[in-house]
Amino acid sequence: MLWYNYDMKNVLIVDDDSEIRKVLREALIIHGYTPVEASDGYEAIKEFNRQRFLAVFLDLNMPGMNGIETMQQIREIDSEVPVIFITAYGDVPTAVEAIKMGAYDFVVKPPKIDRLMITLKNAIHKTELERKVKRLDAAVESSLEWMFGKSDAMKRVIDQIKQVAWTDFSIILQGETGVGKSFIARAIHNQSRRASEPFITVDLGVIPETLVESELFGHERGAFTGAEKKKAGLFEIANRGTIFIDDLENISPYVQSKLLRVVEEKRFFPLGSTRPVEIDVRIIAATNKDIKTLVSEKKFREDLFFRLGEFIINIPPLRARIEDIGYLARRFVNEAAEELNKQIRDISEETLQILEQYPWPGNVRELKNVIRRAVLICEDSLIEKEHIEFLIEPSREKKEIAPLMPLKELSAIAVRDVERKAIEQALKVAGGNKTKAASILQIDYKTLLTKIREYGLQ
Repeated sequence: MLWYNYDMKNVLIVDDDSEIRKVLREALIIHGYTPVEASDGYEAIKEFNRQRFLAVFLDLNMPGMNGIETMQQIREIDSEVPVIFITAYGDVPTAVEAIKMGAYDFVVKPPKIDRLMITLKNAIHKTELERKVKRLDAAVESSLEWMFGKSDAMKRVIDQIKQVAWTDFSIILQGETGVGKSFIARAIHNQSRRASEPFITVDLGVIPETLVESELFGHERGAFTGAEKKKAGLFEIANRGTIFIDDLENISPYVQSKLLRVVEEKRFFPLGSTRPVEIDVRIIAATNKDIKTLVSEKKFREDLFFRLGEFIINIPPLRARIEDIGYLARRFVNEAAEELNKQIRDISEETLQILEQYPWPGNVRELKNVIRRAVLICEDSLIEKEHIEFLIEPSREKKEIAPLMPLKELSAIAVRDVERKAIEQALKVAGGNKTKAASILQIDYKTLLTKIREYGLQ
């Protein structure tokens, strides 16, 4: 897209009739525009090669190069500039054809100045909006690429996000654990018309089955033993916004039936209540299983699948998009270095090769954790292979001694070695502050104290 200056006022008049040019010139000056004149198509092209214009008034019939030919050459230079044809009454059919070819509109000679200025303002406004939308669309795509990667596989996912985000379609995200389903759900919400409303996450994999219904739909006081006060469910809290249901495959048949009714009726009854709660909620669900397989195996209701799966996005594992590994790793290095206040600038090429050859069973989540711990351990400005090898695969020495001891013992030794080094580095970064070190390691304070005593780090 060519550069565009919103302070620009230049409008090009292209007509072989000097009287028409004079009338248009005076009208443009009165309305605050800067007219530039050309007596034929060739002169118009020269002007476009020198500068850009808000719009063009173009005579349809001119000697040498006619209006349509001139418009086509102008569009090769600036594909977005609006062209308004000025034509004799008898040439209206040709002018209509010109609109089909990309002209904004036409006016009949002699032009009525008021109508002409309204047409000009509308043309400029429409073009400004289109350009703003294009810039916004480019910014959104750039932001999504920054978050998820630039591989062809992820570009397809990004295209799907952009297609469905503005709708109210229910969405199922399918992908292995750690591929970033929750981040994609959040990105969809942020690009939707509900972006200013709540985004509520419910992980069905960590909620006891006996409490799932209460968590989703809420309950009244005394609805069951232990229900000492009224509680709003997550669906009610998410009203007008988005609810993200993770681990969809873990929903029991009973809760599936309740969820189906909510999706169909857009209301529900909290446990112990006789009054329905009306809701307007978009549902994004995620699963690490193939939901169609679960349906065929009678483990998931087909009717609920059709309701929730209006749009399905399959997210590829990290090993299927190797070209994203280096990009994401460097991004995680920068984030971790800022968090831990460390001066680490990059990853060595040898280390990148190791990262790209590793299968990443934990996907992006595992890569982020590995890089974060490597940054914690690294004392130089570059992440080298020794900072990551013990995190993602046994070193050569460990491989050689592996047959000499039970696998469980070998694994325990490796884990203890990693834990001890990580705790030492965290305490160093935190200046001995155990609370801060626990936060860096993402463990609770009591667990850290236990580990410090276990490894004799006091």
